[in-house]
Amino acid sequence: MKVKGKFFKAVKSGAAVLLVLTAVVCVIRRVPQVFSERDTALAAAAFTLTDGKVFAGGSAEPSSAPAVTQSTSPTAAVAETAALPNEKRDKTGYYDSFGNHSGEARYAVTEKTIYPDGTEVDGCYVKNYTGLDMDFAALLREPLPFQTRSGTEEPQVLIYHTHTSEGYLDEDVDYYYESFYSRTGNRDYNVVATGEAIAAELRRQHIAVLHDETVHDSTYNGSYDRSAQTVKQLMQAHPSIKVVLDIHRDALGAEDYKVKTVFEHDGKKGAQIMILSGCDPDNERGFVNWQHNLNFALKLQHAAERRCPGMTRPLDFGCFAYNEYICDGSLLIEVGTDANTADEAAFAGQMLAQALAEVLSDKS
Repeated sequence: MKVKGKFFKAVKSGAAVLLVLTAVVCVIRRVPQVFSERDTALAAAAFTLTDGKVFAGGSAEPSSAPAVTQSTSPTAAVAETAALPNEKRDKTGYYDSFGNHSGEARYAVTEKTIYPDGTEVDGCYVKNYTGLDMDFAALLREPLPFQTRSGTEEPQVLIYHTHTSEGYLDEDVDYYYESFYSRTGNRDYNVVATGEAIAAELRRQHIAVLHDETVHDSTYNGSYDRSAQTVKQLMQAHPSIKVVLDIHRDALGAEDYKVKTVFEHDGKKGAQIMILSGCDPDNERGFVNWQHNLNFALKLQHAAERRCPGMTRPLDFGCFAYNEYICDGSLLIEVGTDANTADEAAFAGQMLAQALAEVLSDKS
C-alpha cells in the first residue's frame, strides 16, 4: 500500500509540474500580444519592439544574407511565397476563423474609418507630435529630392519588413476567438503578403523592385538594427535603389476587442494606411535628411488620397528615426491592423503602389 501511495503521489507531482510549465509557456507566448493590443492609435512598430530611436550600430549580430526572393525585373511573374487578393491563401499552421473553437471566449472586431484630424495639407492631414512650426504645404510643393528610372531592370524600390511576422486576420468577420495570435511565419497572412502586393503592382507599373523577406523579429530586441543592416547590404549591392519602404501593420483595441481600419474604392474594401515620418531638428540622431523624407511622405499621402479618398489615416509626424535616416526615400508605413484581413491589406498595397508610381513619375 505504501508503494502504491508513493506511486500516485509521484504521478500527481509530475502532473502539477507539467501544468505549471504549460502555464509559463502560455504566458510567454501571450506577452507580445498584450503589448500589441493597446487602446491607442500608436504604431505597432513603436511599442512592440524597440523605441525607434536606435538608428545605427547596436549590439545585434549581423543578419544573415538578405532573403531577396523576388526578381528585380519590372515584368517578372509574381512569386509564389505570398498570395495576392482573390488568390487562395494557405492557412497551414495558422488560425482559422471557421475552425473548431469550442470552449473559447469570442471577442468583437469593429470596423472604423479614421477620419481627417490634425493639420490640413491640400486635402490630406498630418498629426504633428513634434511641437515644430512646419509649413507642410510649402514642403509638399518642393520637388522630390531624388529621381528614379522606369523601364529598367536595375531596382529602384526596396520593400522590406522590420517586423516580418506581423499578421492579419484570416477572414472578413466581426469576431475573433481567444486563440487568435496575430504574429505568424505564414507569409500568406503576414506583412510579406502585403509587401508582395505592392511589389507586384510596381512591376506592372514598369518599376523594378526588390522585395526582401528576411525575418528580423525572431527576437524583439535589435530588430531595427538587423533590418538596417539588411537594407544597407542591399543598397550597397544595388546602388540604383532610391525608395526604401518598411511595411508594417498596426494594432488597435485591447485584448478583448480589436479595431480594423477600412476604406472603400470601386466597391472593394481595403485597409487604411498610415505613413510615419520622423524628424531630428537638433541632429541628435544623425537623421539629417528628415525634411527630404517628409517631403516624400507628404507627396505619397497626397497621391494616395487623391486616388482613393479615405485610404490614408493622418500622417504621423513625430520625433523618431527608425530606419528613415538611411536615404531620402525611406519611410515606415502601417498597412491596416491585425484585425484587417490579409486581402484587405493586399488591396491597400496595390493602391499604395499605384500612388507611389505616380509620385515617382512626377505626376502627383
